[in-house]
Amino acid sequence: MLAHSGGPATAVRAHEELFAYWASRRDGAKLPGRRSIHPAHFKRHLPTVSLIDVLSDPRDYRLRLAGTGLYSVYGREITGHTLGEVYNSASAEYWRAELDKVVEQRRPGVGVHNFAWRGAGHLSILWLRLPLASNGVDVDMILGYDALLGVQGDLAPTGIRAA
Repeated sequence: MLAHSGGPATAVRAHEELFAYWASRRDGAKLPGRRSIHPAHFKRHLPTVSLIDVLSDPRDYRLRLAGTGLYSVYGREITGHTLGEVYNSASAEYWRAELDKVVEQRRPGVGVHNFAWRGAGHLSILWLRLPLASNGVDVDMILGYDALLGVQGDLAPTGIRAA
């Protein structure tokens, strides 16, 4: 799945590592829950990890946690915000459709998203979204990982900017 993305080898390798970790936390056919995920097991990936709450009635998504490396991508803190508060309407709809697939199919999602909507067409993310279910069945949270592609000197993937 990831090999077809065309992303740099390091980005694909990071996705494979996170996917393997998530898969190792499954209990047979049951999905892992948030309690099964231990950030200490993937420390080097934390700057661009996110936890996304699945809201119901109507279904929407809120970023419970967004790693510090995502601050430089979005230009602001996105933790606590819904998709409509972070993205323009076209990008919010893109993310709703992709996250809906993860929830409904109870399977990971992967893709590439370009930041032209934010005036940063040189920047893309190779994204991975992994379903989490506190009861092992119903997806109530999504673990996200974004590998930054096309980063230039003014956007450091750690969120730390040069002085």
